[in-house]
Amino acid sequence: MTKYAIITGASGSIGTALTKAFQEKGYKVIGLDRQDGGKADFFEVVDLNELVEKPAVLTDLLTKIQRIVQNGQLHALVNNAAEQLLNPTETLSLTQWQRTMNVNLTAPFLLSQGLLPLLQVAKGSIVNIASIHQTLTKPQFVAYATSKTALVGLTQSMAVDLAGKIRVNAISPAAVETPMLKAGFPNENDYQQLNHIHPVGRIGQPEEVAALALFLCSAQAGFINGVNMAIDGGISHVLKDL
Repeated sequence: MTKYAIITGASGSIGTALTKAFQEKGYKVIGLDRQDGGKADFFEVVDLNELVEKPAVLTDLLTKIQRIVQNGQLHALVNNAAEQLLNPTETLSLTQWQRTMNVNLTAPFLLSQGLLPLLQVAKGSIVNIASIHQTLTKPQFVAYATSKTALVGLTQSMAVDLAGKIRVNAISPAAVETPMLKAGFPNENDYQQLNHIHPVGRIGQPEEVAALALFLCSAQAGFINGVNMAIDGGISHVLKDL
């Protein structure tokens, strides 16, 4: 029977790596993103913010997914899409705050809730891509860090609440080589320094996050549930003194 995986943010660097990793293991991938360009077997253009604010968009999407997987089983949902709007507390707008929460937290919940009947049939897994910012953050990341902290809490709560039905885990990457990361380090010297402060001597690669997500959805990870796994090159253990 055909195995399906749904990956949000499928057009981005990590989303592309996730798609490839799951496809190489025999999954048919349904990619979701606000712009096309992913390598998924099936692709739906959807803004996760609209998924929250317009119930009809969610209903339509769930109907399309059900139609796609009707001759197979949905084994995995990877909530990878993220919005990172940076602003200090004093000037962070309600619109920025709400969009961040909609995309990073509420949409993963609604997708998990709506797809639960399909996932339950396959005893499937949900993997939420969180961030190191849920424990270690920087100025201007208040909305993003808060959303990722809540996403880890959602992971743990759903793992308990859905006991015996599906597994729910999270991954918290540190710096991963993506356009989003590079945009935050316009100075090339600063970007190179970012590599050096990781004990492994480099930042992460999208393929490493994808490999961990694939493992968490596998039978080999059957006893792993409600866990937030750091993939951070050891940086969470670094004490940086001035």
